[in-house]
Amino acid sequence: MSINSALLAGTSGLTANSSALAAISDNIANVNTVGYKRTQSLFTPLVKADTNSVNYNAGGVQPRNRQLIGDQGLLQTSVSSTDLAVSGNGFFVVTTQPGSLSSSDSILFTRAGSFAPDDRGYLVNSAGYYLQGWPVQADGSVTSNASDLGALQTINISSIGGTAEATSRVEMNANVQASTPVSAAAATYNAGVSATNMASGNVEPDFQTSVQVFDTQGGIRTITVMMLKSTTPNQWHTELVVEPATDVTAGAGLLDGQIATGTMAFDLQGRLDTVNTTIPSTLDFLASDAPAPGAGQFKWAAGTGIGAQTIEFDLGQGLQAGGFTQYNNDSALDNSTVNGSIFGDLAGIEVDKNGFVIAKFTNGVVKSIYQVPVATFVNPNGLQPENGGAFRVSPQSGSFNLKRAGSGGAGLLSPRTLESSNVDLATEFTNLITTQRAYSASSKIITTADEMLDELIRMKR
Repeated sequence: MSINSALLAGTSGLTANSSALAAISDNIANVNTVGYKRTQSLFTPLVKADTNSVNYNAGGVQPRNRQLIGDQGLLQTSVSSTDLAVSGNGFFVVTTQPGSLSSSDSILFTRAGSFAPDDRGYLVNSAGYYLQGWPVQADGSVTSNASDLGALQTINISSIGGTAEATSRVEMNANVQASTPVSAAAATYNAGVSATNMASGNVEPDFQTSVQVFDTQGGIRTITVMMLKSTTPNQWHTELVVEPATDVTAGAGLLDGQIATGTMAFDLQGRLDTVNTTIPSTLDFLASDAPAPGAGQFKWAAGTGIGAQTIEFDLGQGLQAGGFTQYNNDSALDNSTVNGSIFGDLAGIEVDKNGFVIAKFTNGVVKSIYQVPVATFVNPNGLQPENGGAFRVSPQSGSFNLKRAGSGGAGLLSPRTLESSNVDLATEFTNLITTQRAYSASSKIITTADEMLDELIRMKR
């Protein structure tokens, strides 16, 4: 009966608008929730009218709600160095429990980036979800896979202890005076004999300068450059010596703390002659526990207990500015540049736009420890909502792809930033008014149908 169908249509209108009111209420309530995605209510008719029928039977309406997950909210500045936002497409990968991921773990995705360390040092957001990242290897590389969750780890900053950085490069700028007279010792000089070399102290150098380097444990070691003008024009006998000599053990050809011997040569313009210079540009220190060094090799002394390291020893490039020169001016070290550092404690954590979690230490060392991936979906609006602003993969969303921030369509990460709710209050209040009016109108359908049924029933009287 058409009156009954009208009554049912009015009821469905009340139900649909009640559902719409609930969605609007959620949107308004979460206007300040980080990363919240507004819900949109859409109405669809249940049954189309049969144009061939004499009597029209109302089908009513059915509500369908969808969250606008793919719509980005406004990015706002935050004071916390671990607050993050995705600028563009993508989600953070999170879990409900910390630790390495396994097949049984619950994997979720979120845009709520209000992360902070918990009491164990794990980065967790305000909803209790733990941030996942790829660990950065010692050589700075990152092992990533678009679909392998097993490569991810829960980011933990408490496991980052202090660090020291071994010296790997030394640059020296110095001048040796061209008019330095050749000493009598130059005629009998022999680097391989203690009685006639500079390292032993039996021959006084015409010029010497020292530079401090850092070993693998952050200890300070001293390398001295000793130079004696040769009887050959524009050439200087040169020894690189570790002081004190007990810090190193050397193989045949090296003694008294020597780690390199040879000649430093200059051209007619006073620039370094790299062709005739025989001092090596690379110093390879073997570890203190290495076997006895061979001829020309050297290692840290057993008592030091430190590891192997290679130092690029840059004395200049001839035609380029800097390095060692031979001009008729006073012999002097202009400056030296040494990388590496002594031991330093963790001073803070920051995240850059490419997702690298960077540890900063009190000794000035900056080290990347994790990279935060960005998960993208073909249809983000198809994700299944979970509590706390998180989402789960569904058949409608498609599978995820883990990408580096800023690559392959993934958004960049915005450090010290939070994504606001994408709710627009003006729109929601407008929807609130129209929903209220639609609910009232549906109630009028019911009262009108009721009056008509009452008239029908009274016909029998």
